[in-house]
Amino acid sequence: MTDRSPADALAKPLPLAGVKVVDFGHTVMGPSCAMILADLGADVVKVEPVPNGEPTRHLKGFGTGYFGYFNRNKRSIAVDLKTPEGRDIAHRLVAEADVLVENFAPGTMERLGLGADALARVNPRLIYASLKGFLDGPYAGRLALDEVVQMMTGLAYMTGPSGRPLRAGTSVVDITGGMFAVIAILVALRERERIGKGQTVETALFETTVFLMGQHLCYAAQADGPIPPMPERVSAWAVYETFRTADGRPIFVGITTDSHWERFCAVIDRPDLRDDPAFRTNNDRIAARPRLLPLLTALFGSLSMEEAVSVCERARIPFAPIARPEDLFEDPHLRATGGLMPTTLPNGVRTALPRLPIHVADSDLTIRRDPPRVGQDTCAVLAELGYGPAAIEQLTGAGIVVADKEPDGNRQRLAG
Repeated sequence: MTDRSPADALAKPLPLAGVKVVDFGHTVMGPSCAMILADLGADVVKVEPVPNGEPTRHLKGFGTGYFGYFNRNKRSIAVDLKTPEGRDIAHRLVAEADVLVENFAPGTMERLGLGADALARVNPRLIYASLKGFLDGPYAGRLALDEVVQMMTGLAYMTGPSGRPLRAGTSVVDITGGMFAVIAILVALRERERIGKGQTVETALFETTVFLMGQHLCYAAQADGPIPPMPERVSAWAVYETFRTADGRPIFVGITTDSHWERFCAVIDRPDLRDDPAFRTNNDRIAARPRLLPLLTALFGSLSMEEAVSVCERARIPFAPIARPEDLFEDPHLRATGGLMPTTLPNGVRTALPRLPIHVADSDLTIRRDPPRVGQDTCAVLAELGYGPAAIEQLTGAGIVVADKEPDGNRQRLAG
């Protein structure tokens, strides 16, 4: 497996070209942060444990998608950080790095001799990004997971029906926490230009979720009683519903402005609905939902999905046929725009995965490296750090590092 696109084929340097990142991240939060930096052009070296690499490589169920998605555009080096030689490798990496990303449990990096204070002495210009469950405070020592903080902040309460708290259907807090870490890192890099030294930046799952809950807190501050969960449909808009078409398929429709309503009534040729005083404004329509929604249920129930989509498109109102995740592989918009990038996973599976949802001038934020095999770049990275062939062979023979030298994807462990 080789780089997807040679450097000389890129039209211009990527935004973070020249920035070196050491990625100690695992699972989702840390790796998502480092993946975004890598997609933006940073040289990201992922440090994995020996002999089998990051444990998420081997997860089943929903975890099957973690490693292959969050680790593209990175190089992999597998090192035993519990040995003096392994820590020396880590120190050499850090000495040349601009950014370090870690999301281990509290105290882990310090026990390995890789805490922020220790590494600031190795490299005073280092941006040390620490991603945890909680920021400093009474909860700081607790362990957290995405679903844990969804439950404790009310996000799960707002997602599920009354009495049935429900986690969101993706790792929304882990990923958003990783995004906030990227923001903090970019700010710290900019600040380093001004003051000439690095700093520690932190973000956490709990505080990330609290931020996401801000709109509900603002609502609660102005409500007379407990606020209802989202499935209760105490909506700001009159039509914000899922309907079933004549062929039994669900479609979500949002009519959120009076202009939406007027265009919709015109397309379905129902001037009587448009002119009905009970439906004149959005707030009128909210009050009239017991009469309005059955009318729309009958309307969409008389249309095929193709006809319903045509109505919504012509009326220029928000809508969406309800999709499954795998439907995205064939989504015409993504296929036309290249929104899914061809990717070969470490196990050889060929697929297509989402690119960053941003455009930055004419930078091509594409996949340059497939997600790496365990230790795929160990030898190259060690050579860059000044280790000669004999020293690399000694490290591999002692099991301190794992190096995969096989171009066909067959992992070769050189640990003796």
